[in-house]
Amino acid sequence: MKHEVYMQRCLDLAHLGSSWVAPNPMVGCVIVKDGLIIGEGYHQRYGEAHAEVNAIAAVQDKEKLVGATVYVNLEPCSHHGKTPPCADLLVQSNVAEVIIGCRDSNKLVAGKGIEKLTRAGISVTEGILEDACRALNKRFFNFHEKGRPYVILKWAQTKDGYLDRLRAENEKGVHWISCEETKALVHKWRSQEHGILVGKHTAMNDNPSLTVRDFSGRNPIRILIDSQLQVQENINLYSADAPTIIFNRIKDEKKDNIEWVKIKETSTKAILEELHKRQITSIMVEGGSRTLQYFIIDNVWDEAYVIVGDVHFNEGVKAPILNRVPTRSHSFGSDTIYYYKRR
Repeated sequence: MKHEVYMQRCLDLAHLGSSWVAPNPMVGCVIVKDGLIIGEGYHQRYGEAHAEVNAIAAVQDKEKLVGATVYVNLEPCSHHGKTPPCADLLVQSNVAEVIIGCRDSNKLVAGKGIEKLTRAGISVTEGILEDACRALNKRFFNFHEKGRPYVILKWAQTKDGYLDRLRAENEKGVHWISCEETKALVHKWRSQEHGILVGKHTAMNDNPSLTVRDFSGRNPIRILIDSQLQVQENINLYSADAPTIIFNRIKDEKKDNIEWVKIKETSTKAILEELHKRQITSIMVEGGSRTLQYFIIDNVWDEAYVIVGDVHFNEGVKAPILNRVPTRSHSFGSDTIYYYKRR
């Protein structure tokens, strides 16, 4: 039972890196000697020290590392990336045992870290709270195992099933459906994803910023589908607040934080393949109706968050239909939020 207690601590620590470590996984590490925790750490930001490095650095008396037990929710890396291999550091520290939550499915690791440890005579135990460890890094595992970003669909709809009102010609502005409390929650959701995607009509009609303002976290990479470059460059998506990728059929160009990426077709397949090449591990698709429907029809989504506001439009743009039973739901302010999983 003690293994599960320490592994849960690893998970709690790992979660502190949420929003900041992508495309890396969230990892926590706990070092135990004689029944006491002597050091712990987590991966804090992409490109910076990994969890094992921070945990070892937290041990004041390095002699205590000899014969210690190390808990980590993901297999220690075995390759040189932004930082040296953590498996090598554990071997150099002369720890006696490493307890691992789950293996790393990144082909650069995929058992090689465990092999390094066992070859050095370190005892390795796997599979402690494995389901919880995989769930924490579902985006990371999906990216490496399915070869595409983890896709979350999100929209707000009225009680009578509309996304938007019918608009007069050239009418702009947001027709709000969700309450103020939910807007802050949406910003939290945005901070948890690597990228956020909208189609051209949403960009032109609502002029969203797609940034994190009502919650503390990193702005996602903004992704716009605009095949013929019809969206004017004076909109909020062209601001300097976050990087923006514009998928189109006309040009490849980069200017400051804006990158135009030319693709043969603006299909979900082509877009997800390009995002995978760019190491974007997850996206939230925020609309509009046609864009959301494409992801549903092509069956390339993993979760959906559907906010039902306490309003009626009576007519307008119909919301997408998932034809699934929600896995859970709850009230939030005056709204009700329904959560769906594809499988």
